[in-house]
Amino acid sequence: MIPETLQTWLDSNPINLTIAVVVGALLAFLVARFIVARGLIYLTSRTQNKWDDILVKHLRPYRLAWVAPLIVVYVFAYLWEAKTLIETSSLLLITWLVVLTFTSMLSAVNLIYESRATYTGVSIQGYLDIGKLVLLAVGTILSVSLISGQSPVLLLSGLGAIAAVLLLIFHDTILALVASIQIAANDLVREGDWIEVPGFNADGDVTNISLHSIKIQNFDKTFTVIPTYKLMDASFKNWRGMSQAGGRRIKRAIFIDIQSIRFCDQEDLHRLSKFDLLKDYLPTRTWGPNGASPDTLPRSTNVGAFMAYIEAYLRSRPDIRKDMTIMVRHLDPGPNGLPLEIYIFSNTTVWEQYEAIQANIFDHLLAVVPDFKLKVFQQPTGDFSSLVTRPTVL
Repeated sequence: MIPETLQTWLDSNPINLTIAVVVGALLAFLVARFIVARGLIYLTSRTQNKWDDILVKHLRPYRLAWVAPLIVVYVFAYLWEAKTLIETSSLLLITWLVVLTFTSMLSAVNLIYESRATYTGVSIQGYLDIGKLVLLAVGTILSVSLISGQSPVLLLSGLGAIAAVLLLIFHDTILALVASIQIAANDLVREGDWIEVPGFNADGDVTNISLHSIKIQNFDKTFTVIPTYKLMDASFKNWRGMSQAGGRRIKRAIFIDIQSIRFCDQEDLHRLSKFDLLKDYLPTRTWGPNGASPDTLPRSTNVGAFMAYIEAYLRSRPDIRKDMTIMVRHLDPGPNGLPLEIYIFSNTTVWEQYEAIQANIFDHLLAVVPDFKLKVFQQPTGDFSSLVTRPTVL
């Protein structure tokens, strides 16, 4: 009885059909939004997992709920004279709602991947960006097919004719795609790496790697954004190896005044013997030619003793890596004296601790230089007027 009454009411006036479809669409929207979508959000909020919260956040159930009324309108589009227009409009909206939902889900996948405890910095965002481009391309082709009424296969077959135009339009995207594959395949850069790119004045940590760009936060807290394909054309330094090794190199020289270098005499050796760090060095050395000493042992110089002291001092420090290079060497003498270069590795890569270790080492060495009767070279400064010979007044 009720269906016959409803059918009579619908047939009595065309406006009644529109009202019925609108009411049906409204009911479908209310069910999808306030029951399905809200229930899904409530269920995920009650779980301990974080990944389902990320999925629902990017799924955006309230937006996806609009698909329900659009399906109702599409199903009952035959009731109106403008059937084709209504069906096409409904399918277009449904298509792009689905495309936007899937692209958002790819973003959620990236967030879940990077939030893992085992995440090592190898980014997959470039590949997901490719997936987003594919989804947008599919959505565009389907939209054109719906509007034109042509088969998508026919449209795809016609892409060959405009391939050259597409290459020009997507030139940067193609280059970025190739660069992203090279970066990922060769493991050149990861998120979290410290890199230096002198060509772009970038020096800091990589915060994001996407298909088209690499975002770097410099140590002065500014950001530098480099096109992905440009990074493959530029020279850059990745400090990841230093972080993985657990030791950072210290490479610095002390410049010794050449005029202060001489052989050690017996008094010098006696004085230096008070240094415990030289107990393995001095027994194999003798004093200079003016003392009574055998000529079979090598003569000790104050700079040689100082180098032995430096190496022993460095090996005694607990903050220096013993399994890596520990070296003290001469560099070529020059206008600034004789450089004694120290080449070692600290046992930490933390910037503040590294600088403190480096400063502590050279503070000590500069303070102990006078004990070896050596002088650190320093450019003369001050007033030199007293050194100028004044003419004698007759």
